[in-house]
Amino acid sequence: MKTILHKASSRGHAQHGWLDSYHSFSFADYHHPDRMNFGALRVLNDDCVAPGNGFGTHPHSNMEIISIPLAGDLEHKDSMGNVAIIREGDVQALSAGTGIHHSEYNKNKDQEVRFLQIWISPKLKQVAPRYDQVSLTSIEKKNQFYQILSPNPADQGVWIHQDAWFHLGKFQNGTGDTYRLKQAGNGVYAFVLEGSIVLGGQVLDKRDGFGLWDADSFEMTAITDSKVLLMEVPMAL
Repeated sequence: MKTILHKASSRGHAQHGWLDSYHSFSFADYHHPDRMNFGALRVLNDDCVAPGNGFGTHPHSNMEIISIPLAGDLEHKDSMGNVAIIREGDVQALSAGTGIHHSEYNKNKDQEVRFLQIWISPKLKQVAPRYDQVSLTSIEKKNQFYQILSPNPADQGVWIHQDAWFHLGKFQNGTGDTYRLKQAGNGVYAFVLEGSIVLGGQVLDKRDGFGLWDADSFEMTAITDSKVLLMEVPMAL
């Protein structure tokens, strides 16, 4: 098993007043030659948007964009005519494909929005743009990982044009789970949203990132009450 550790304090940081953003991988003005991506995982931004502010209408193409709200209400609008609110307990997937324009705004005037912005390089390019959003409330499980994203439209959660699987888990102190990779040649990037854990023998704290590959499975144990996101992606592009 091969691994790479990205401590929370080592991330890039951008403070724009209305946006406070931490970058696990090179993004915008933050460039680190050794942190361009983890396989197909290209962007992992930990964003906090001030009340009444947001990302104005802007274009994307040939990228799978996933948003996972952590707090507050985020309003989405796009050139396909979609208008939606995503909040904690939801996951959103946007396949930019041949091209799309969209905006993401903090719906509230008195509360910050915190969310993860994740970009995955697609398996297929120039596909028709599409929007997908689901609530995770009915599928959430305690003390085990549950799937929130896959490449299969018939599976649980949202789907994207890549052989990727995302799982979330909320764990009480002392509990844990074993994760088995879905596809040979994939790796997993773990991101600790809350608490402290041991994963693959490595102690990880809040907002630490940890990538591992050349493994079939690994174990995770919570040191404190914790919330963890696993992103399994192809390592070869």
